[in-house]
Amino acid sequence: MAGHLWKLDSASGPRIARLFHGLLGLVFIAAFASLGVQIQLLIGSQGLLPIAPFIDSIAQEESIAWWNFPTVFWLSASDAILNAGILLGIGLSAVAALGYATRIGFAALVVLYLSYATACRDFTSFQWDNLLLECGLLAVLLPRDRPAAWIHFLFRVLLFKLYWESGLAKWNSPLLDWRDGSAMTFYYETAPIPTALAWWAHNLPAGWHHFESRATLVLEFVLPLFAFGPKPARRIAFAALTGFQLLNAATANYGFFCFLSLALHVFLLDEQDIARGYRAALPPPPNRPRGLRIAAGIGATAFAMTYLGLSAIEGARLIHDRGFGPEIESFRRLYVPFRWVNSYHLFASVTRERIEPAFEVRTEEGWRELAFRYKPGPENRPPPFVAPHQPRVDFQLWFYGLNDRRGAPQYVANLMARLCSDPDRVAALFADPPPQAPEAVRLGFARYRFTSVAEREKTGNYWRRESVRRLRPLECRP
Repeated sequence: MAGHLWKLDSASGPRIARLFHGLLGLVFIAAFASLGVQIQLLIGSQGLLPIAPFIDSIAQEESIAWWNFPTVFWLSASDAILNAGILLGIGLSAVAALGYATRIGFAALVVLYLSYATACRDFTSFQWDNLLLECGLLAVLLPRDRPAAWIHFLFRVLLFKLYWESGLAKWNSPLLDWRDGSAMTFYYETAPIPTALAWWAHNLPAGWHHFESRATLVLEFVLPLFAFGPKPARRIAFAALTGFQLLNAATANYGFFCFLSLALHVFLLDEQDIARGYRAALPPPPNRPRGLRIAAGIGATAFAMTYLGLSAIEGARLIHDRGFGPEIESFRRLYVPFRWVNSYHLFASVTRERIEPAFEVRTEEGWRELAFRYKPGPENRPPPFVAPHQPRVDFQLWFYGLNDRRGAPQYVANLMARLCSDPDRVAALFADPPPQAPEAVRLGFARYRFTSVAEREKTGNYWRRESVRRLRPLECRP
């Protein structure tokens, strides 16, 4: 009945489900592996935001319960448990990607990744962390052995939310930079971690950047509507949005985000599109008892109505940015910590200058700046290709640079303290090992701009750098 109502039978079959499960499993592998190589640095016992003492402190607060801070690490947050959870996540992801106990596996992965996303706090505050959890939740309900138009429809709703809400946020930018065409003249230079191709893209003619800015509005405002259209419209959306994400991946490092978005594009295709490259025989659809089908239909309807209702609330709140009344805000607090239904507003406006925090240490030989591995440092070093890995500290420091006049976040203060007392603990962040036993540490800020073609031919540099200011040093006590 649902397939007849939505005319989605040809686009809601098991081949699409199996392809998406496989791709989502690969994205989960990348997400856990990326987090795993830095988990001790982020929230381990000697990390920048240790989770164990934080949980101990909030456990003393009577107003905070586990559903306010949903993580399995309430039970234990030892370094060994943090490492074991990463290995478990990678293993479950691989099993799900191969098609074994897939829906059960994704249920476990959602719980586990939510636990890390909650525990890492500042470092996992990105919209693609939310998107991964929302995809994982819907994947639990996605059958692999029969058409299921309703859940495929909800995946298209999610795809629509991701693009259309981001387009709406751009249209409402207080800078009007997407409407006047200026946004893309700054975007490549000021992306959190650009790639080497971003330098080339930045140096394209201004007229092209103005075209890109307005074309982005069309891509995010108009094409998402095609997700609910007939097959030709969906194929147009698939081609255009896939090209859009490939360009994003080529010019900036957004962790697993672009790859997850590309996986979602599968729901713009039909079974026939997938069948051309999918030769494996499919098992016959199960013959479920009538009572089970009725119960499943009631459950599916209830879930779909709840999901659509919560999505509408989150979308309306994005438009009405002052929030709602206390009753609705109190209701939102029941589900927002779980990050299973979200709104998306990627790059609502583009920052117009790049201010980078720089850490300097003083030794007997004088002051020395420590270059991070991935964020801009030496002027002649090309921006890296690092995705799907997301270096969370480098990425988060970009946000700090957006408002460098505010007080330093706790992880920055802790990083400076570690450079003083135990530099080996944070050595993985830097291109070269920091010196042992420095006399002092200080934080400076520098403005970075891409060089022009002529400047690079002359100097070999990708960046022009201008020191902005330095803060008072932190003296290291012997």
